[in-house]
Amino acid sequence: MSDSPREPHTSAENSLDSLILHATDNAVSWITLNRPETLNALTWDQRERVITLLADASADPAVRAVVITATGRGFCAGADLRGGPPVGERLPGDVARTIRRGAQRLIAAVLDCEKPVIAAVNGTAAGIGAHLAFACDLVLAAEPARFIEVFVRRGLVPDGGGAYLLPRLVGPQRAKELMFFGDALTAADAERIGLVNRVVSPQELDKTAREWAERLATGPTRALALTKQLVNASLDADRATAFAAEAAAQEINMTTADATEGVTSFTERRSPLYRGR
Repeated sequence: MSDSPREPHTSAENSLDSLILHATDNAVSWITLNRPETLNALTWDQRERVITLLADASADPAVRAVVITATGRGFCAGADLRGGPPVGERLPGDVARTIRRGAQRLIAAVLDCEKPVIAAVNGTAAGIGAHLAFACDLVLAAEPARFIEVFVRRGLVPDGGGAYLLPRLVGPQRAKELMFFGDALTAADAERIGLVNRVVSPQELDKTAREWAERLATGPTRALALTKQLVNASLDADRATAFAAEAAAQEINMTTADATEGVTSFTERRSPLYRGR
């Protein structure tokens, strides 16, 4: 391991590498938001860095799981528009284009990452920050964490995939309640309604995230990637399409070395040793 997930790189103060920390440890890519003074609100360049790191994780066979977490009291307070490029007179289509190129690309990068992604939510996750967590495959939350659909408080429509993600996770009525009122949802309540897999103490968050990620990193990586694709796609597909995709995925998966190892280890009555191939 070249550096700790919680320790900054040696680059210049306030450089992009110091604001989005990255380390790979035991085949796990750790992406840590590190602007605690802003509750880790994301500027456009930080968002691009996260997107790039997720794409790199997909392409790197040495990476077999990803954790997204943050420093300080906040996980991510949303988008920091002050950090974007200069904006001139706004023209029709500019806002939609900005959302497509920005927040939606970030959420898509998580959903499309070919490795399982864990959100380790240490504190407040608001707006696009909440959607960043909800897009992850598994969500761990520290007890003080809060999730806020903050858009309605600003007179805005939820963006960054919120109206896509939430109904699929908790149903349309619950999604509307969260988005219409914009109330802060506690970690315990988020777990109760199915937005969070597990709530742990702040002291246990990193440890639990590491345990889960390293367990995933020793699994059959391609099978996990195909499973993720099947589950995500099933929410938009009819039964016939979903069944066809399932059969095709298993056909592809059976060509992998890990599938051969899984079947062989079963017949030999031993634990499998998956290599992500």
